[in-house]
Amino acid sequence: MRTVTILGATGSVGTSTLDLVEREPDRFRIEALTAYSDVDGLAAAAKRTNAKVAVIGDAARHDALKAALSGTGIEVAAGAQAVIDAAARGADWTMAAIVGLAGLEPTMAAIAAGKSVALANKESLVSAGSIMIRATEAAGTRLLPVDSEHNAVFQCYEPEPGRVSRIILTASGGPFRTWASEQMRSVTPAQAVKHPNWSMGAKISVDSATMMNKGLELIEAHHLFPIGAEKLEVLVHPQSVVHSMVEYVDGSVLAQLGSPDMRVPIAHALAWPQRMQTPCQRLDLAAVGKLEFEAPDFDRFPALALAKEALAAGGARPAVLNAANETAVAAFLAGEVGFLDIAAIVAEVLAQYEPDAPETLSEVVAIDAEARHKAVSVMRRMAA
Repeated sequence: MRTVTILGATGSVGTSTLDLVEREPDRFRIEALTAYSDVDGLAAAAKRTNAKVAVIGDAARHDALKAALSGTGIEVAAGAQAVIDAAARGADWTMAAIVGLAGLEPTMAAIAAGKSVALANKESLVSAGSIMIRATEAAGTRLLPVDSEHNAVFQCYEPEPGRVSRIILTASGGPFRTWASEQMRSVTPAQAVKHPNWSMGAKISVDSATMMNKGLELIEAHHLFPIGAEKLEVLVHPQSVVHSMVEYVDGSVLAQLGSPDMRVPIAHALAWPQRMQTPCQRLDLAAVGKLEFEAPDFDRFPALALAKEALAAGGARPAVLNAANETAVAAFLAGEVGFLDIAAIVAEVLAQYEPDAPETLSEVVAIDAEARHKAVSVMRRMAA
């Protein structure tokens, strides 16, 4: 039986993981579940799975979680350090699904525990990629990609040197793929979170709409599959059936296909190196009818161009990019800035802040904090 910890258990990826785990209770046992503020969702999941420990990140909600789990025998804890401690308990398999850089320290704690870590938190790898990869190698941990694109590459990738000529990450193009830039000026948060193919959280949905998500995935792929940034490409594929492709030096191209359901890549990581049944809809290519592909438009979606530039520059640029983007997306979702302002804010922060490459986790956190501060300053100037 494989013990499982889920960091971010009440989010989109976390609930999908729970769905799969609960379908095979003889195969998986829950060690720890964490959430930031959803006491009801966390308590319900902990009771259903008889988790050993449930942790709420918001310390102010400790009493509420304790009351909800009273009499169950489930250990209860609260606060940021408690989330890190839960990640370090040493489950056989940990799902790292906390959104944003908030997931960095818990993910690093899981890596240090030396077991398998399924990575759904791309922001951590974007901001601290080299540090995370070194820690993974030092601990002997297996890092399993969960994003559909990286999981697809993982399934097709042969790591022997000199075999791979290109990795092609596919992108749906988001809800505004065919919109003119002028049309996107009036985009609302409600429109931006309505992804045409995938069911995801608000932040990643907005990133998909700006195509920053694909840019972050390019940076993530650079760390997961070290073939060189110049060999990583993006191809828009509106149907979201081909999840990514690997081209080899002999001209062969291997692709992973499937219905757009996150439980497919999660199940692959959860059961790896074996396979497991899922309730996901089976792919019917005859019903799909056709598969379309087109080059990305960097003019209408400048966020993707900014990410490619940050990847090429390396150093602290990806961390600055990520922090500025997280800040701008949060402001957009709050109705404080416009949709097109997101990329403009990120560009301005990148133009004015160029710190040295971080060597430690604390340096990553400091760079992140300063970039967020500068993003807020940019937004204030824009509003003035």
